[in-house]
Amino acid sequence: MAAVPDLYETLGISREASSSDIKKAYRLLAKEFHPDVNKSEGAEDRFKEVSTAYEVLSDPEKRGRYDQFGHAGIGNAGAQGFDGGGFGGFGDIFDSFFRSTGARRAGPQQGSDLRTTIEINLKDVLLGIEYPLNFSRVVRCQPCRGTGEADAAERPKCDECSGTGELRQVQRSLFGQFVNVTMCNICQGEGTKIRNACKSCKGRGLTESDVERTISIPAGIDNGETLRIRGEGDQGARGAEAGSLYAEIRIKEHSKFLRYGRDLVTECELNIVEAMLGTELEVNTLDGSIKKLLIEPGTQSGDRQVLRGEGVPDVRGRGRGDLYLQIRVMTPTRLSSEQESIIREFGKSLTEDHKPQTEESMFDRIKSAFGG
Repeated sequence: MAAVPDLYETLGISREASSSDIKKAYRLLAKEFHPDVNKSEGAEDRFKEVSTAYEVLSDPEKRGRYDQFGHAGIGNAGAQGFDGGGFGGFGDIFDSFFRSTGARRAGPQQGSDLRTTIEINLKDVLLGIEYPLNFSRVVRCQPCRGTGEADAAERPKCDECSGTGELRQVQRSLFGQFVNVTMCNICQGEGTKIRNACKSCKGRGLTESDVERTISIPAGIDNGETLRIRGEGDQGARGAEAGSLYAEIRIKEHSKFLRYGRDLVTECELNIVEAMLGTELEVNTLDGSIKKLLIEPGTQSGDRQVLRGEGVPDVRGRGRGDLYLQIRVMTPTRLSSEQESIIREFGKSLTEDHKPQTEESMFDRIKSAFGG
């Protein structure tokens, strides 16, 4: 009598294989050797061996006895399965995995998503805005109320599939049943058919329409971010869910303010007297309000001052950023003879003590100026 093959070797797996590994190996081999698929000599016997091995190893209790005692631990079941006698249940095992193949019922599909771009001003980011948007989308046909039937009549069932949307073909064999399921090509899986098509939508149940919506754009939104508005895409057929509208936000460049995250940067110009003696500036903020800022004597070009809380709000409501003012000292290019005389006298009075006191080297200053 021929030796009974090892069950693990039959499935081509190791003894440490998990239950999912066992199931996966069985499915692949059962597909390959099932008699309804493979007509070659020996395929049926091979299928029996594979099914027997799976029946034992998929059961934790049987697998434990087999691991400990071999075929003796599971009685004659393992050996009988390989000899071809006394073992049943192949059809049930195979049917649990391969009951149906082919396309399942399609049913009404969700509508398509739409995309658009919304351009707003930087100032709109401070408080957020309600933005009116006009666009075209597919909507439910009003005359037929989306049924596709004239006068909004109920659509009858498809005669071909009896309203299921799928066609089934059952094949029976010694090892169980094999059910092949395909989508009904008459109703395209919907289960109903058009009897008297609506003239407005030609039976589609949908039509294209121009719509107007108001989009809420939150405060603090950044350039390039995308808003998703559910249900404002194309309507799905036969009452299926509509897609979404995706609106990408573009923020126009401002003539005076640059944005860096939640912070804003603008430039403040001082004449040389204001820079030397100090002054009080009135600063226009992004929201149009005026804030007073004290400039210290001896302020240099390139210095930065800050107004706290005058930047852009955080989109999650965590406060506002800051407004940074880049100082630019303007040197006059034309002087009257009197002004020139005054400046020359002033220059004579300057000493080494009037030069800026800094430990920064020339190279450090150059690197700083050029972003190094």
